Amino acid sequence: MKATLTDLLICPTCLPKEIALACDIMEKDGEDILSGALLCGQCGTEYPVQDGIAYLLPRSFPKYGQDSSKYESPFLVSAYLWSHYADLSEDMDANTAYGEWAKLLDYYPGLSLDAGCAVGRFAFEMSDRSEFVVGIDNSQAFIREARRLMTHHELRFSQTIEGKLVENRVIELPNAWRTNRIDFLVGDVQSIPFRSNSFSSIASLNLVDKIPGPLAHLKEVDRVALEEKVQFLFSDPFSWSSEIAREEEWLGGTNKGPYSGRAWDNIIKILSRRGPEDLLPWQIEKQGHVWWKIRNHQNHFEHIRSCFIKARR
Repeated sequence: MKATLTDLLICPTCLPKEIALACDIMEKDGEDILSGALLCGQCGTEYPVQDGIAYLLPRSFPKYGQDSSKYESPFLVSAYLWSHYADLSEDMDANTAYGEWAKLLDYYPGLSLDAGCAVGRFAFEMSDRSEFVVGIDNSQAFIREARRLMTHHELRFSQTIEGKLVENRVIELPNAWRTNRIDFLVGDVQSIPFRSNSFSSIASLNLVDKIPGPLAHLKEVDRVALEEKVQFLFSDPFSWSSEIAREEEWLGGTNKGPYSGRAWDNIIKILSRRGPEDLLPWQIEKQGHVWWKIRNHQNHFEHIRSCFIKARR
């Protein structure tokens, strides 16, 4: 974890109060804190820093729904590594979604946040469009792989062919990606462990239908975003599931309640402040969709249309 981030970190357990964390450093390498702890003087929670990664999940995590440990499985880690990076090796089956999303972002000075970064691809893309990028995800396995790529620029992993058959693959990052401008933390996108008004660019990709509190996440994005000169890229397929979130928490896909109808329309209303939510208004700049793909084995792919909204204020 970069030492420069410690001044921006707050206790996610104490939110909405923004309580600064004290840093107890045990081992450091230059600007990287390799081991130690982040301590909250109010609630007493101690958040460890191990192998350069800060673990900043609030005490209440997880709150509801599907077991988040599935995102720690080697199978899903491999599937996400393929989805994020297969195009770098010119895999004929790879998707181009991350490059298409990246083209939607302009350069904004300041800090960027990749919320729900998974294994890190979009954080690397954002490094060319800001001064520094933070990727957060609640999956420890995802964040470990993202940090390995950040540190070594290369990663070897096993990919399923079919059944028990696997093959070894290698990811090599382009030299142009500025990995010295990135950090990855374990955290909850519904309780983002950063001070208000910290980020000038924020991305939330294929995330909102995979968390118990979709609206809580959008409110957290709004809280940590600058009040002006800020951009927000949101994209999601809206595959709502009662195994992940209660139906009353969905932002679309129902026939009743404040978010009946299509989530795309509802989220535009939320961001534009045409609903009851207490967000600063965003200006919708672009809308559309990209096709995203994830690989289970060589003959089984999930092909997903992810609807995007690019907003700024």
